Amino acid sequence: MPTFTEPTTIPNRSSSQRPTSAEPTTIPNTSSSPMPTSAVPLLIPISNPNLAIPNSSPQIPPLSFHPMTTRSKSGISKKKLFSTATTPDHLQTEPPNYTVASKYPEWRAAMASEFAALQRQNTWSLVPSSPSQNLVGCRWVYKIKRATDGSVSRYKARLVAKGFHQQAGVDYAETFSPVVKPPTVRIILSLAAQNRWQLRQLDVSNAFLHGYLQETVYMAQPTGFIDVVQPSHVCHLHKSLYGLKQAPRAWFERFTSHLLTLGFTASVADASLFVLKQDSVIVYLLLYVDDIIITGSDSTVVSNIISQLSTTFEVKDLGPLRYFLGLQIDYKKAGFFVHQSKYITDLLMKFKMSDCKPTSTPIATAPVLSTSASDSLADPTPYRSLVGALQYATFTRPDITFAVNRVCQFMHNPSSAHFVAAKRILRYLKGSLDKGVLFQPGPLTLTAFTDADWAGDPVDRRSTSGITVFLGNNPITWLSKKQHTVSRSSTEAEYRSLATGAAELAWLRQVICDLGLYLASAPIMWCDNTSALALASNPVFHGRTKHIEVDYHFVRECVVRGDICLQFISTDDQVADIFTKALPTPRFHRLCSKLLVCSTDHMFEGG
Repeated sequence: MPTFTEPTTIPNRSSSQRPTSAEPTTIPNTSSSPMPTSAVPLLIPISNPNLAIPNSSPQIPPLSFHPMTTRSKSGISKKKLFSTATTPDHLQTEPPNYTVASKYPEWRAAMASEFAALQRQNTWSLVPSSPSQNLVGCRWVYKIKRATDGSVSRYKARLVAKGFHQQAGVDYAETFSPVVKPPTVRIILSLAAQNRWQLRQLDVSNAFLHGYLQETVYMAQPTGFIDVVQPSHVCHLHKSLYGLKQAPRAWFERFTSHLLTLGFTASVADASLFVLKQDSVIVYLLLYVDDIIITGSDSTVVSNIISQLSTTFEVKDLGPLRYFLGLQIDYKKAGFFVHQSKYITDLLMKFKMSDCKPTSTPIATAPVLSTSASDSLADPTPYRSLVGALQYATFTRPDITFAVNRVCQFMHNPSSAHFVAAKRILRYLKGSLDKGVLFQPGPLTLTAFTDADWAGDPVDRRSTSGITVFLGNNPITWLSKKQHTVSRSSTEAEYRSLATGAAELAWLRQVICDLGLYLASAPIMWCDNTSALALASNPVFHGRTKHIEVDYHFVRECVVRGDICLQFISTDDQVADIFTKALPTPRFHRLCSKLLVCSTDHMFEGG
């Protein structure tokens, strides 16, 4: 008696392959023997549904496959990914808000310490709330302070007011607060190197809390520290708080007024520079918000001043100047080596270019960047963030000044080509991390170099001025600036650079005068354009130059008074050429050697 197979259902059949109503959808099977793996089960039409197909049937019609191509047919498969995200360790990264920070005892202790400092300073008093009050919110901001080896030194929490809730004329008026200018910092470093003075660094804890408010400001009670007896009251601020629009100004006025009582005088040229003269002793103090540099001819007097400041403010003596505003100061036998290796390294990590391939120059000689690019960036924020960070890198890197100036000209509508140019600067910095400025002893003389690239911009044909000034052997200021008007000749472009250089020298001379120093000779300004030099010495105008009469009179008066002395220099030796255009690699490195030095034994400071 023949054996029969059990019912089988055919998967994935199309509607055209389905059996008719007379055909069974299953085939009964009473055998326990398995079907061979190579056999393909099919439905065979039969006339009697009670009969089954014998298992030994040799004739099996071929299977008709669907023409659609699928991933399975093509052998394409994708592994299922499982989320492996873990909760971040907020003892190594800053917590985003109070809710997260309050779960860690370290951050709770930091907030309690900050709140206690606010109470000691009598920063506010609680008053009943009123609908007429413009209430300012507040929030906690967290920062991990790290040691030089990258380990956590302390956890810092700061209560910050939401200044964007303030209203002009209601709870704030004037907000401007000056900060020390970069050339002033370089002048102090140069003088300290020349006289071999010790540089000291100070930090004022909770600096803004020392400023007195002249306006009436109301703030909500801080989260986590709401008074249990008066929970509905608000804080009437008596002193400034971080985040308030007028906080920097209030702190600056409080600190500078106290310095005047100690005998300091403020510089006319730079409001953040203070000078103390006591007989033959002289002390210089630089203020940048709450960071202070102090140096002088007598270390005992400097220590006494620090002690006097500590009686009024919570001043931390950080010892010898090592790390200031992202600047690293290494002490060498020849002087002070100042660089920004850590800042640039962090910048490379931020933009994920730590492993990028270095370039030999910061900007390519061709093609020239222009605004004609059509592929504007969908989100220009990363570009603007990068360019802004590169601007600060020029503090000790004059070699990237021109390149940064060029990419800054496209901030309003950057394209992908502009972003590539900005990243090229990072690639150049990656290969030159060991470069910086060496401040060493030298003569007390000012020497300036001015140059211009006539009609160098292919879009608007404006020229670019390049200026650098040396105090002795030390570069103290450098500038790459696009001229405001179109110059009709190379003489005009060079002469406008002379005028800008003369103005910079006038300001530097005023700073040096405020420091109690006097130059033995007039500053020398080197220019490689004989026509511009002749125009500065010849009082006769002609038709092609009368439209630059204002600049002419300014430079001419400086020459007549003896404030500057103009000299000719060959183009090959013109140092300012590096600030006016993109240069080939050999010439670029030749000019760089006149501005920068290399050092490979850095120690990273700060955090």
